[in-house]
Amino acid sequence: MSRISVRGGGRVAHRLGLAFGLLTLLIALCGAGTLIGALVLESQRDWISDRVHPAEDDNLRLLNAGVSAQRSMRGYLITGDRSELAAFRAARAGMLSISQDVRGHEVADEDDLATQQRQFEAYLRVADDQAHATPGSAQAVALTREATRRFDSFEVTNARLSDQLNEEEQRLERHADTVIRAGIAGIGAALVASLAVAVYTSVHATRALTGPLRRTEWTLGRLTAGDHAARAEVTGPEEIGAVARSVNLLADEGDRLRAVEQERQRLSTAARETGIRIRDRLEVDYVLDAACDGIGEVLAADYVFILLAENGGSGFPLARVWSAERGLLPDEERRRIPTLPADVVRDHYRRGTAWLVNDLPQYVSDTRPIPGAPGSFGTTGMPADNRAAAAALGLNSAVITPIGVGEEPIGAVSVARTSADRPWRPVDIEIAESMAGGIGRALHTALLYEKESGLVDKLRALDKAKSDFLSTVSHELRTPLTSIVGYIELLKDEDAGPLSPSQLHMLDVVDRNANRLRALIEDLLTLSRIDSGAFTSRKTPIDLGRLVASAADAIKPAAEAASVTLETRCPEQPLVLEADGEQIDRVLMNLLSNAVKFTRGGGKVSVRADAQDGEAVLSVSDTGIGIPAAEQEKLFQRFFRASNATEQAIPGTGLGLTIVHTIVANHGGRTEVRSEEGRGTTITAWLPLTGTDGAAGSA
Repeated sequence: MSRISVRGGGRVAHRLGLAFGLLTLLIALCGAGTLIGALVLESQRDWISDRVHPAEDDNLRLLNAGVSAQRSMRGYLITGDRSELAAFRAARAGMLSISQDVRGHEVADEDDLATQQRQFEAYLRVADDQAHATPGSAQAVALTREATRRFDSFEVTNARLSDQLNEEEQRLERHADTVIRAGIAGIGAALVASLAVAVYTSVHATRALTGPLRRTEWTLGRLTAGDHAARAEVTGPEEIGAVARSVNLLADEGDRLRAVEQERQRLSTAARETGIRIRDRLEVDYVLDAACDGIGEVLAADYVFILLAENGGSGFPLARVWSAERGLLPDEERRRIPTLPADVVRDHYRRGTAWLVNDLPQYVSDTRPIPGAPGSFGTTGMPADNRAAAAALGLNSAVITPIGVGEEPIGAVSVARTSADRPWRPVDIEIAESMAGGIGRALHTALLYEKESGLVDKLRALDKAKSDFLSTVSHELRTPLTSIVGYIELLKDEDAGPLSPSQLHMLDVVDRNANRLRALIEDLLTLSRIDSGAFTSRKTPIDLGRLVASAADAIKPAAEAASVTLETRCPEQPLVLEADGEQIDRVLMNLLSNAVKFTRGGGKVSVRADAQDGEAVLSVSDTGIGIPAAEQEKLFQRFFRASNATEQAIPGTGLGLTIVHTIVANHGGRTEVRSEEGRGTTITAWLPLTGTDGAAGSA
């Protein structure tokens, strides 16, 4: 235990009080003297800047205005220029205004000011006569001599006034310098006296103060160096003893805060490890189980309750109940524990803070409202079934934290203790809030993942059903369609008898639409094979140039019928590809039919095949309607059709380019589209060449 000694404390305090009082008085006198000197000096400076300088400036302005008036009048009398006369009148008006300003400063001698006023007014009267005289006349000459004489008198008086103002300024500045020197001398004397008092006080107080202060300083040094057990000896005057006691109190508080911080770090580390464990798996049941175990062990709780919203958030049943003695309670036992009312959870979530309730037993005996509680708990108290459950479990205190994302809660986490000897500390509540927030985010993510997984499964099932449906329908349609096409050919061959021209025309229409339907069915079957993974290519060496020529011959009748010019460009040497000939022909027919379909009469369709850098370059260009720039990135999506094609009612399914893109990619190639609305479209496909012939193709 430290000993307390306060002998001589009052005497030292009294001496210090007298010394500092005298020192304060001297400082006040210094300050007062300084202030008075500053005020006097400021007054002098203000008089110079506010009166003397403006008077000097206005006196000079008056002289300049007079000189300007005299010069303008002389110019008028010499040249007859009336603009000089106007300048004179402006200067004359200025002289009258400036004269009033000079007199208003009340600095110069009043007699000299009156004399100057009379002199320039006399000059102005003669100048007014000059203004009415004829330039160059004898009268003008005479008036000029008289005006010069009077203006010279005015200049002499003006100069005398300027000298007076300069002398006044110098006098005021000398007076200000005197004030400054006197003030400095007085302040110096006061400072000397203050220094003497300070020295006297320090000499007489050193022995009473320095010893205890040095010991206190040593203690502070030990504390700073990390010796948290060091404490100051409470000796010396009362003031020094109070400092020592304060140092000891701060050291004790530091020990307490370090213990709290160590506990916070321990809990934070455990909470972080629990959070990592909770996020290991995106399963709601796993998150709930891991959360109960983790938060119960970290916070040394007797019970952990987790509520999770069900039925669209209308209720918040207990999802898990954990006991320190038994772990997770069985579902049958959990269902017998009543949950919190929904209004309590929602009101609590809107508040956004944890809710601590102590002394639960006093609110279990009757229906008294719980002060500060959310929802109905704070207005009507706990329902009977909640009170009975709390009594049966022996709960004494609880910390309840709502969890959720957005505006609606998804549940709440409650940790409870049964002993009154283990109250909840602020650090426990802080960690409980932090862990509940992590549990809420993990639960939200797990719930979303669970919903998305279910949705993905449904979408996969739906997509499979769609693919199976398309495959079945396509196969079922192809058989009768083949029969229809066959009978059309028999009718055209007139096996059943001769046909009239109109009948042959109708058969052509039926045949053309049957072929369109067959192409659509083939597209659907191709998509079905792509979706099922059965779309493969039987690759053999083929000549791309021959396929281009064959496809052009096949599409030529349709181009001629639409009045569209068809142009082909292929190199003489073969362009050998390792590819599926039927699929590449499908690519050519889809590209060419699209180009002819979207090109107006009089337009042109060009197909070009060439070799470049070990690749075959196949491009189909048209001068058709083009594709809007904003829609070009969607061209290879299934069933997509450009808006301008839809607006113009051009038929199509939106499957052709999807199949083209898939076939080219299946052959290790790539596809590119360049288009400008109203100017046409170019679709280019790059396919790998095989063999030396193709590699030697033209560039």
